Amino acid sequence: MSDRTVFFISDGTGITAETFGNAILAQFDFKPRRVRLPFVDTPDKAHQAVRQINHTAELEGKKPLVFTTLVDRQALQIIQEGCKGMLMDMFGTFVQPIEQELAIKSHHRVGRFSDVSKSREYNDRIEAINYSLAHDDGQSNRDLMGADVILVGVSRSGKTPTSLYLAMQHGLKAANYPLIPEDFDRRQLPPALAPHKKKLFGLTIAPERLSEIRSERRPGSRYADLQNCRMEVADAEAMMRRAGIRWLSTTTKSIEEIATTILQEVRPERLSY
Repeated sequence: MSDRTVFFISDGTGITAETFGNAILAQFDFKPRRVRLPFVDTPDKAHQAVRQINHTAELEGKKPLVFTTLVDRQALQIIQEGCKGMLMDMFGTFVQPIEQELAIKSHHRVGRFSDVSKSREYNDRIEAINYSLAHDDGQSNRDLMGADVILVGVSRSGKTPTSLYLAMQHGLKAANYPLIPEDFDRRQLPPALAPHKKKLFGLTIAPERLSEIRSERRPGSRYADLQNCRMEVADAEAMMRRAGIRWLSTTTKSIEEIATTILQEVRPERLSY
């Protein structure tokens, strides 16, 4: 059962409100019911949002928490005046004081994705996503020269989600290759990767955790057997040490932490805005 309902309201996608709100909510030990209300960009939609929030307040007998990044002044005023939740206007809290300090007006632009057709960064990110999908799990050896980073590691060590996160969030062309028993028998990296050693970054994982993850996919198989996982991880780590590849363990790290560590190593300038 959720302790409280949390609404994220925006006249854009709602991603900013949800990301910011969830970062704050993570400081508290409770399980909210989350409701995203995107594209609240007319008075009518604002009134609908107010009715939904107030209905929830009546049903639960508690004030819903409401995070908003509304730019439209009229829609925001409707929410402010009619909402029976605890309202946190993030733009009002942060943008207005900055306007006063800098003595300039903000753009009051709706959403980070507005006018994306003119955004070089957006188009680069789409190109990176397409590249990473085409080079997932060793599917293609074509244009590895174009990769920003090539992730290597045993199957299910976190290569695919990390590759896609690097592409989607940072516009990096990230390929990934699984290390398989044939590679361990040869005691060498896959031949296609040899010319690109400087771009390689390894991911490893605790064998116990790897066995758990693989068991969800193929329960009772040799693939998921703990002893086999121990052998694969040990062989992969030994291979990465011999090849001088930078690597880290994903066992207790989030995708965001893994990606940030990789960025610090291979493209530190991408951590700057």
